[in-house]
Amino acid sequence: MHKSLFTKYFAICAAVIIISLTLLGAIMMLVAAQYFKTEKYDMLKQNTENAVTLTLENYTITDNQVTLQSSVYRTYAILANAIDAQLFLVDASGKVIYSPPYLESGEVDSSQQTLIQVGPYTGYSIPQKVLDKVDGGEYFDVGDLGGIFDAQNYTYALPIRLEDGRLMGYLFLSTPANAMTEFLMQVLQMFCISSVFVIFLSFIVFYFVTLQMVKPLRRMAFAAKKFGSGDFSERLEVRGEDEIAQLALALNNMAQSLSVLDSSRRSFVGNVSHELRTPMTTISGFVDGILDGTIPKEKEREYLTTVSNEVKRLSRLVRAMLNMSKIESGEVKINPANFDVLDVILQTLFSFESAIEQKRVDIEGLDRDKVIVEADKDLIHQVVYNLIENAVKFVNQGGTISFHFRSEAGRTYIRIRNSGAGLSKDEVQHVFERFYKSDKSRSLDTNGVGLGLYIVRSIVALHGGEIVVRSVEGEYTEFEFYVPTGKMSKALKKSAN
Repeated sequence: MHKSLFTKYFAICAAVIIISLTLLGAIMMLVAAQYFKTEKYDMLKQNTENAVTLTLENYTITDNQVTLQSSVYRTYAILANAIDAQLFLVDASGKVIYSPPYLESGEVDSSQQTLIQVGPYTGYSIPQKVLDKVDGGEYFDVGDLGGIFDAQNYTYALPIRLEDGRLMGYLFLSTPANAMTEFLMQVLQMFCISSVFVIFLSFIVFYFVTLQMVKPLRRMAFAAKKFGSGDFSERLEVRGEDEIAQLALALNNMAQSLSVLDSSRRSFVGNVSHELRTPMTTISGFVDGILDGTIPKEKEREYLTTVSNEVKRLSRLVRAMLNMSKIESGEVKINPANFDVLDVILQTLFSFESAIEQKRVDIEGLDRDKVIVEADKDLIHQVVYNLIENAVKFVNQGGTISFHFRSEAGRTYIRIRNSGAGLSKDEVQHVFERFYKSDKSRSLDTNGVGLGLYIVRSIVALHGGEIVVRSVEGEYTEFEFYVPTGKMSKALKKSAN
């Protein structure tokens, strides 16, 4: 059977309360029993000492025989009945020579004023082993006093010694032990009544407290189900700064991230579909036109050239997507080495020599010494190639492409600027996004797929660097990035010479 968190938590709290009250009750009963026993001990001890003192103050010796005054016996009876105890006056041999009768509370025997009354235990003998213990100073025990009593009793005894040290006898006081059972039952009854009330009140409090604690978790579970179904619009209310609030905040942040990721995924799929569909439609249409004779023979070469260009465009798109996928999955590993980035830039510029000459573009900032960086040469070549390709595409006729280099704090900054129409502020914010192409680039660059700058930023980030774009509409656009500064190796020094 499925148990909710509320049920489990409530059951645990209830079990803790019941177990705690049970342990508390057991401890309280032990303490109460010990208290009762100590109280009986103190009471019996005090009254026994008083009775012994009374005895030693009221005796006479005649012909070497000890005789007690009759008032002592009456006092014995009053004392025994006052504390609900049985008193034994025992001679030195262990024989009970006097035991007052037991009177009910408030009962007075009229004959006790003139006649000594004796109880039922007069004439009994106390076991010698008990007397031996009393001779040691005092005696306290819970038992039947060697079979004299039918039930358990608390018994305290002291020896009675004369001034010359002779043993006159013993004085015993015993009180029933069943009183403790009645006392403990009363304590237990009061404790159980109180515990039932406490448990009932605690259950009510824990019910509502647990309900309040579980409510936000239920809302989180509901939100998580919506996230799992693809709906990231749900947001949780965050109250306070406890663990529940932190979890709610984390789920809200996760939902926001997932929403952005989902939007990015949808945009990515849409862009890829568009980028694939456009050339495929062109290729399919021209090939079908050639096959069914719609396109004249004399124009077949022209249309086949277009088909070839679209195939190359598809190839570039697939290659760019593979590179992007490798970078995002962490498959691309950099192999840093010291090299002259200026040499990489010059080689790249030579590959665009024809386009540069057609636009009559001036190249500036390359008449300088080597610029040594520590990076992956192949990946940096891809960065430089993409940036220079963009600069050549968007530089104005008769414009300028300039390079600037600076080193500081172990970093080498490389800036590539081209004059031209520039980018708007809105375009600058999106220029590094996947498949983003500005309106100007769509008209000037029909072969681009919008992944170049995204890959550039990813490669620079792999080197621990950063790339930024600056632009002024109608004047220029520049990209600046930095990578770790390298050291001039012997091979580089030799090639410089």
